[in-house]
Amino acid sequence: MVKTASTMLPLGTKAPSFSLPNIDGKTVSLDDFKSAKGLVVIFMCNHCPFVKHLRTGLAQFGKDYLAKGVAVVGISSNDASAYPDDGPAKMVEEHKSAGYTFPYLYDASQKVAIAYKAACTPDFFVFDSHQALVYRGQFDASRPSNGKPVTGSDLRQAVDQMLAGKGPLEEQRPSIGCNIKWIAGHEPEYFTGMAAVE
Repeated sequence: MVKTASTMLPLGTKAPSFSLPNIDGKTVSLDDFKSAKGLVVIFMCNHCPFVKHLRTGLAQFGKDYLAKGVAVVGISSNDASAYPDDGPAKMVEEHKSAGYTFPYLYDASQKVAIAYKAACTPDFFVFDSHQALVYRGQFDASRPSNGKPVTGSDLRQAVDQMLAGKGPLEEQRPSIGCNIKWIAGHEPEYFTGMAAVE
């Protein structure tokens, strides 16, 4: 598997708009979260070993922060024709199996992933109550086979600091994961110039 890092979108960036189908068939848009205390957008998928490694921690994170008034949304942008395990039908199964309580949306055109300059799964973005970017980076330092526990410490600290009105974390480390599976021939310019992480 090719390891890919976040693009580290500039802090302060306004959340790009989206309007995508949820696993229940209903459309979910950025505007639905205007009154939230913050918004966490997670680019993820079903089959990636990096996401699978975090899935229990992701489910618990969602439950913990939805209870605090923070909106959380997962988005799969992988090409389902080439990776059918990441398509909408399988997303329904994964949502239930993993115990996710947040919406899980499918970005068939990959335009939303491109708007966010998402590069890997998982890729995390935290926006404040004004939908301005305050964090982009890793869930924590745990990776498959590195022996470190899954805690969600980086993401939790970023959201807690945002809720406390303290602004962005000074140190933000990029997330590492599988590259987004782009539709053949449609890889965005920012991605094609990126080097794989060793």
